[in-house]
Amino acid sequence: MVLCVLAFVLAAGALGVLYWLVAPSLPSVQSLRDVQFQLPLSVYAADGKLIAQFGETRRTPVDIEDVPLPVKQAFIAIEDARFYDHPGVDYRGVLRAFWLLATTSDRRVPGGSTITQQVARMFFLSSEYSYSRKFSEMLLALKMERELSKDEILELYLNKSFFGNRAYGVVAAAEFYYGKSLEELSLAEAAMLASIPKFPSSGNPIINPERALVRRNYVLQRMQEVGFIPADALRTAQAEPNHAFPHEPPVELEASYVAEMVRQAAVDRYGADALTGGYRVTTTLDSRAQEGANGAIRGALLAYDRRHGWRGAEGHVDLAQGATPADWQQALRDYRALAGLQPALVTEVGDDAATLFLADGQSATQTLDHMKWAAAYVSADRRGAAPRKVSDVLKTGDIVRLTRDAEGEWTLAQIPQAQGALVALSPEDGALVALAGGFSFGLNKFNRATQSLRQPGSSFKPFVYAAAFERGFNPASIVLDAPVVFHDRSTGKSWRPSNDNDTFIGPMRLREAMVTSRNLVSVRILDAIGVSYARRYIQGFGFTPESLPENLSLALGTSSIPPLALARGYTVFSNGGFLVDPYFIARIVDRNGVVVMQEHPLRACRHCPERLVREAASNIASSGGFDLSSGGGTAPRHSDEMGPSDVFLAPRAVDERTTFLIESLLRDVVKRGTGRGALVLERGDLGGKTGSTNDHRDAWFSGFGGNLTVSAWVGMDDFSTLGNGEFGGKAALPMWVDFMRVALEGVPEPAIDMPNGIVTALIHPGSGLLAAPGAPGAMSELLKIEDVQRLESRMAEDDSSLTEQEAFDIF
Repeated sequence: MVLCVLAFVLAAGALGVLYWLVAPSLPSVQSLRDVQFQLPLSVYAADGKLIAQFGETRRTPVDIEDVPLPVKQAFIAIEDARFYDHPGVDYRGVLRAFWLLATTSDRRVPGGSTITQQVARMFFLSSEYSYSRKFSEMLLALKMERELSKDEILELYLNKSFFGNRAYGVVAAAEFYYGKSLEELSLAEAAMLASIPKFPSSGNPIINPERALVRRNYVLQRMQEVGFIPADALRTAQAEPNHAFPHEPPVELEASYVAEMVRQAAVDRYGADALTGGYRVTTTLDSRAQEGANGAIRGALLAYDRRHGWRGAEGHVDLAQGATPADWQQALRDYRALAGLQPALVTEVGDDAATLFLADGQSATQTLDHMKWAAAYVSADRRGAAPRKVSDVLKTGDIVRLTRDAEGEWTLAQIPQAQGALVALSPEDGALVALAGGFSFGLNKFNRATQSLRQPGSSFKPFVYAAAFERGFNPASIVLDAPVVFHDRSTGKSWRPSNDNDTFIGPMRLREAMVTSRNLVSVRILDAIGVSYARRYIQGFGFTPESLPENLSLALGTSSIPPLALARGYTVFSNGGFLVDPYFIARIVDRNGVVVMQEHPLRACRHCPERLVREAASNIASSGGFDLSSGGGTAPRHSDEMGPSDVFLAPRAVDERTTFLIESLLRDVVKRGTGRGALVLERGDLGGKTGSTNDHRDAWFSGFGGNLTVSAWVGMDDFSTLGNGEFGGKAALPMWVDFMRVALEGVPEPAIDMPNGIVTALIHPGSGLLAAPGAPGAMSELLKIEDVQRLESRMAEDDSSLTEQEAFDIF
């Protein structure tokens, strides 16, 4: 007896000493009242559609009063049946654990950890197994029970617990495994969730459904044993099958390239907290326009691919005799759907048809009609003979791609070799309305819309023409379209630019030169105004000096720019001459719903009172004219741009009259020039310019319509040729048209207002000089007032012997 008492005293003393050593180091539990759970970064379109979520954790915190009673009871029954009765440490469990330690050889025994102790371990302690850690855990649990209510502790447990598959917290678990809210869970589903935290990775109902089902039934049994549910409810719930499967966040809009742009911007702004701080980012994307961009780029690239032939099966497997659908699915396991292209295994082939098996178990039949396009690819410029039978294209065991056609039928396809990009901006403020950075983000994450440096070709000519219009040229100016040679004295080399088709028209008006995209005319006018001046002026459209070559090739679009930069440049033509900054994040809200970032973009606001006041003051200061002698784009861009009503005004980059004239030329390109493929949209407000580069490495169409400015590009990532005939009007314009068809549906055509200082005058089409009313062949042209005055002065100075040849033969 004495020995027992002595042992008890020694044990109590040891515990006291241990408490004296450990208690001061225990953390404060008050921080648990303001705990910040890790929440993912969520990205939304302007209309609230979910684009993406980033982060290692899926979690949606829930208040304990919003947790249904059966859910709470399931966790309490399996984890801590006496939770509401003990003071944080269940002494019965502790004694049971000590007994097992004394009577077995195991160093780790079950039992003893209450929900409170588990919360203490989750938030403050490591998972190390040691007696000192266990003692600290018990002391901390007692302290928590003194300072927090039972419901507060249970709420922390339900929100912090890990449920496997990146799901943290019971709400995220319900959404992932069942696609339900807590209120929608059945009793069996609630019990299944309660069974997971014990073995979250190896025992969840997706990884190990058999083991999970056994443990779920045990949870239900415990609920009946402690009196939470009656026997009939137990039997009904245990009879319910396991139907858990992954429910990913319901992405409502595919915009992966923009989502990645947002992720990078968020990390730059918030660091490591960006992906765990629960930020909600609203972008500027228009959902309908973005869906149109996705469809347009895929349609254009698939159409290009069909023009160039069949490159063969993506893969091949040797199918054993008597292979089953399970074998077929195994053969497809390493192939995933990309941009609507589904992988399929050819299981049977004849001369007239082939049978294909898709990964989801569907079967599809392909006939020769589905593969008439599939002549063998030889090179970018040549195809083999058209197939005469199905077996010319497909073999049993081939793994190919199928896509839905316009009628919804499966048809043969392949992942395109060519890539593309499409960017749509609002010319009013630079908001990114839609962006597609490639055929599929899953295939390649390189964002060609923002990262790819490509030559714009003839789609760059409007900027050269704008510079020329500031140096005395006008749409009626006559320039010679004829061969020319430029000699470089420093190198001794000569440059002989040429037109795309190697033909020459001779003297022609600049309007017609733009409509027919004559290279030699662009080179001549750049030579006339000077490369240095043109480079300074064109920088006003937002282009960096480094992107603009310091030679006459600038006239042919040899700059190196991404599609986003070209689209930005075209916004200046659309908004009346103002330089706006592209942006794609409208606002960011933190986990508490507080707006922590709101974009205030620079706006063109060409007709708002703030702009009118500023323009009037500027005109007065410059004696009634536009002071663009510096080449444009030099206005300050700081907070002093804010107008009296908190409108941030974009700086003027170009004379409004110049942009109006360029717009007029670009509308003619659509009406009767290289962009006439856009006439199918039956809109009068469309304008744009095709672009192609040497060896057909790049194909472009950039333009405007409605409330958008859009650039579309097609090319190879390795800069190889697209093939003969793949000009901008053939490869890129269809993408632009398909996008505009969707994006401008229901959008009215804006009024075309002629700015002050522009007049309509009669000119002689052959000389570009003014013509008297009723003169034979006279035609109307848009001119600046000073251009008319210049032409009037010239006519007054010239004598009547001036020939038409002398009028145009100035270059």
